[in-house]
Amino acid sequence: MEADLDQLAPIGPLTDWLDANVPELGRGPLRTSILSGGTSNVVLTLDRGEKPMVMRRPPAVPPPGAEKGVLREARVLTALGATQVPHPHCYGSCADTAVVGAPFYVMERVAGWAPNLRDEKIHNEPPFNAMPYEYGIPFAIVDGLIALANVDHEAIGLGDFGKPGKFLERQVNRWAGQLASYKERYGYEGRILEGYAETEEWLRYARLPDEVRGIIHGDVGTPNMMFHHGPPARLAAMIDWELSTIGDPMIDLGWFTGGLRDEEDPYKEFPIALNNPANLPTKQELARYYCAGTGRDIRDFEWFSILAKFKSGCLLEYKVAQAEAGILPKETGRFFARIVENCFRETAAQIARQA
Repeated sequence: MEADLDQLAPIGPLTDWLDANVPELGRGPLRTSILSGGTSNVVLTLDRGEKPMVMRRPPAVPPPGAEKGVLREARVLTALGATQVPHPHCYGSCADTAVVGAPFYVMERVAGWAPNLRDEKIHNEPPFNAMPYEYGIPFAIVDGLIALANVDHEAIGLGDFGKPGKFLERQVNRWAGQLASYKERYGYEGRILEGYAETEEWLRYARLPDEVRGIIHGDVGTPNMMFHHGPPARLAAMIDWELSTIGDPMIDLGWFTGGLRDEEDPYKEFPIALNNPANLPTKQELARYYCAGTGRDIRDFEWFSILAKFKSGCLLEYKVAQAEAGILPKETGRFFARIVENCFRETAAQIARQA
């Protein structure tokens, strides 16, 4: 681990760069440690005796696009410094790979806690592990989404951050193409997915919402949220912006609410799910709250809700493909196969209710 740390954060060059660019960290001897490591980014702590911070960089062997992604993330965080969006402050970024071997940036180490709504039993910090405080967590997250949606991205220098126009029109092809790619990537022939065809057709031919251009976080969920200690639920920071882009911000709301209860089917049980919807608001409650804060049309939410389930099903089928290829255990494949099946059955049911 020590050798890995020396490779990821060589003390001498990094100290020189910090002296010149991040004086807020202090001037004492630099101490580093690995906070978390993943396939796309590694998070390290930086401490010089005054104000500990966090450094994000690609792993020693980065996946394609990781180096570009970390600089995009730094750019977004820097731009958000002029807004009320809860986010970690970015103290500086470095594109010069000669310093630590890869691009990186240094940001605030946010004080707070991360909620967990993903298990059968909630493991949140008290008193948020029980009603009524647990109920407020999703609303606090949507407060962050409202703040983000209300940012003028051009005014803060992100006018060229995403592809121009037709963001929503590209979505179906993107995720359908993702699903089709598993044949070449894993040798996966696929399977018949009940409700997939109806969902794809509806998304292609239903009236598209009037697209609003703004900043998308791209991976909204409780693992990427930090909360202030103590009630009421208040968002301290939205973290992990590596998937952010410019498009219609309501796509974040659709993704976040994908595992929550639907008012049209209030007694539905969730025997297989990645989220536990017990004691949480319905997706429509959160959508009305979001629309009240952003001025969006609540009628648009149905399209984003169905797109989120379609995207989730197309993405998670890769777990089934990997299990078929022997990369993952068969039981893991069966577990995710049921989740994917539920995604498309639910979208087909939503569509049928509108008929």
